[in-house]
Amino acid sequence: MQGPLTIYVDADACPVKDEVYRVAGRHGVHVVVVANAFLNVPREPWIERVVVSDRLDAADDWIAERAGPQAIVVTADVPLASRCVKAGASVLAPNGKAFTDSSIGMALATRDLMQSLREAGAVTGGPKPFSPKDRSAFLGALDRAVVRLRRHASGA
Repeated sequence: MQGPLTIYVDADACPVKDEVYRVAGRHGVHVVVVANAFLNVPREPWIERVVVSDRLDAADDWIAERAGPQAIVVTADVPLASRCVKAGASVLAPNGKAFTDSSIGMALATRDLMQSLREAGAVTGGPKPFSPKDRSAFLGALDRAVVRLRRHASGA
């Protein structure tokens, strides 16, 4: 038996929390906002705030332990995305890019390469600035993921 569809948000640095609330509210989906510190979230019965310890990866561990086929995880953290994909969850980056079985290996390799370059002193820049186009792509991707999982759960 699968649980209800739930969106888990790795919230500490997530730029699309408001978009998650908008899509979840429209579809009646439970949202769990997970952070290492208190965050304000809308006071809605379908939004749950979870504050974990400030231990390194505490939020990641909490989300990964609950991720499964009826979960959508929103994170930019590639190792967390990998754990959640392996658990069968749908995983979206804040720019709308889906982490999948076929893409997660390359995402991990790229992350590890960039980390090695930074540790060696190479200037690698940072991520490109978050844009309105990224926000729009995320909204569409999250909406499609919710619809797809709902259809799958209903057997349609």
